[in-house]
Amino acid sequence: MAAQSFDTVVIGAGPGGYVAAIRAAQLGQKVCIVEREHMGGICLNWGCIPTKALLRSSEVFHLMERAKEFGLKADNIGYDLDAVVKRSRGVAKQLSSGIGHLMKKNKVTVIMGSATIPAKGKVKVETDKGTEEITAKNIVLATGARARELPGLEADGKRVWTYKAALQPPHMPKKLLVIGSGAIGIEFASFYNTLGADTTVVEVMDRVLPVEDEEISKFAKKAFEKQGMKILQKAMVKKLDRAADKVTAHIEIGGKVEKHDFDTVISAVGIVGNVEGLGLEALGVKIDRTHVVTDEYCRTGVDGLYAIGDIAGAPWLAHKASHEGVMVAELIAGKHPHPIKPNSIAGCTYCHPQVASVGLTEAKAKEAGYKVKVGRFPFIGNGKAIALGEPEGLIKTIFDEKTGELLGAHMIGAEVTELIQGYVIGQKLETTEEDLFETVFPHPTLSEMMHEASLDAYGRVIHM
Repeated sequence: MAAQSFDTVVIGAGPGGYVAAIRAAQLGQKVCIVEREHMGGICLNWGCIPTKALLRSSEVFHLMERAKEFGLKADNIGYDLDAVVKRSRGVAKQLSSGIGHLMKKNKVTVIMGSATIPAKGKVKVETDKGTEEITAKNIVLATGARARELPGLEADGKRVWTYKAALQPPHMPKKLLVIGSGAIGIEFASFYNTLGADTTVVEVMDRVLPVEDEEISKFAKKAFEKQGMKILQKAMVKKLDRAADKVTAHIEIGGKVEKHDFDTVISAVGIVGNVEGLGLEALGVKIDRTHVVTDEYCRTGVDGLYAIGDIAGAPWLAHKASHEGVMVAELIAGKHPHPIKPNSIAGCTYCHPQVASVGLTEAKAKEAGYKVKVGRFPFIGNGKAIALGEPEGLIKTIFDEKTGELLGAHMIGAEVTELIQGYVIGQKLETTEEDLFETVFPHPTLSEMMHEASLDAYGRVIHM
């Protein structure tokens, strides 16, 4: 059988991959997408979407427990973990099915199977029916990443979990250890802690959520501890002793190793790129610490071969992958897209309270040589936050004193993952402090705090 020929072949149907395929098809290309597991990839099936569905359930449960504060009555409050998980899986399935519809709508050929690249411009796919050979002018790698597993801390799906088991738990943890306090670890810690698990978080760095601004990290730690979490910083889990009904963790802190028993452990110590078995080394693709090295346009150095999303390195975010997918499709089509600036990509963590940020932290701005003006506004000073019963939070802005450029914005509190996009757009439009001062923010909204935090940086705050 003659090999099928395409303008562009995308390997991997996660957010970056399927968006690249759709945009390429919109631009008149003949496109094929190859996926070995699930349409929508990890994000839709085992990451972003199902975790948010779980967290929404825990958020509603938390509000039910607070019913009396709002003048409401809710007796005999409880939850059905199986039903919570079932809803989460249903949400993921609905969106994954939607990706299949989008492929048909845009006339993208879908092949389910495992791909390799035996030579430049060629893709071989092992499917249930045999081997298919494809030729393509352009190949886009979007194979994503998987959970990193450290020696001695490997998941077994029973007592020691990665994200997949945590999304479909075989039991409700009573005493939970979460290793790693990045977004994934903290989100699972928040979910299970809210449902009643005695939760301990171990972080090797000197603070939780270590990529965030230090002030936000400290605020988050206090909030988590107030909720009953135990936070161990500058600590390391050296090994796990496993038994049928418990796991004994050897935790090193302050130079001493302590033993603590848990019934469940979640390992959230980062990710590794899915670079194996593709034939990349033979093609001359450079790989650094399990991630493909690319230029600012996601080009690998091999003509016609691109890499986007998690496989191409940090920041490991679905929205970054999607934007790269659009950029590469347009580049292939002969257009002139702008490269992505990592500092312009917002990060969001959907714990309670939520955390969101964009741009430079205060420390990074100073390291870069900026003389900064910093503004802050607390949720307790905002009428909408008080009305919502969410008075704990903070918005922080960082400006360049010389030019008024918004260098960074950092938030913690209710719905900040929705608010952050205002500052993202501001940065994209090269907004200055005066632009933010003169913008009329609607009242009563949480967004008013964005205005006040900007005013505060220049000594003009009104409600504080």
